[in-house]
Amino acid sequence: MVRDYHILVLEDEPATRAMLATLLEAEGFRVSTAELGSQASELTANYNFDLIILDLNLPDEDGLYIARELRAKSDIGIIMLTSRKEDIDRVVGLEMGADDYVTKPFFPRELVARVKNLLRRLSMPRGGRRTDGVNGYDIRRFDGWEMDLAKRSLTDPTGREVNLTRAEFDLLTALVNSAGRVLSRDQLLDAIGSQFWTPVDRTIDVLVSRLRRKMETDPKAPTIIITSHGYGYKFAPAVANG
Repeated sequence: MVRDYHILVLEDEPATRAMLATLLEAEGFRVSTAELGSQASELTANYNFDLIILDLNLPDEDGLYIARELRAKSDIGIIMLTSRKEDIDRVVGLEMGADDYVTKPFFPRELVARVKNLLRRLSMPRGGRRTDGVNGYDIRRFDGWEMDLAKRSLTDPTGREVNLTRAEFDLLTALVNSAGRVLSRDQLLDAIGSQFWTPVDRTIDVLVSRLRRKMETDPKAPTIIITSHGYGYKFAPAVANG
């Protein structure tokens, strides 16, 4: 990693906070730490962090609320760190815009791998990201929609730009580039760079649900992203390139 990445560790447990800081600094990252949500708010207002490792169980603020507020005003990478094991917390975290989710206790090397993987995705230039287009075209058109892979933008049939998170856009790109073909959840996890998620998690299902709410006339009766039960999803409309 060539950039001077700045990571914020928001963790109220002193031993875990110190361990994470030492671990990440050993990898060459610049690290700031906070134990309270209020401290993190002050830091994020004064520094441009590339990524935050965010503990959900804070004494002064709800980590999920912090994630939602961060995502509403920035594209910072968010890795949630929590002792909660319930699937609903993971799902809600994704709904709030988190990029990844680590449950305590965790393996340090795995956490570092997740951090590097997310930073690698974040560092891809918006206009230089590999798009896998046909004949180099970066534009996809379907049912009145227009998707610009280079600019990473999506416009609906009325001309309104639809705001997508990084993971939502990467997932939609994979589906659109394979229109008419069913992609498995594992293939879609690879497409969004989430190879570290467990086989039973609901990452892809949550992202598809979010895309449907933004794109479908009736999300409960989808016509754009179709479910292949027990396997994955298919992008139904015909897609024109260029």
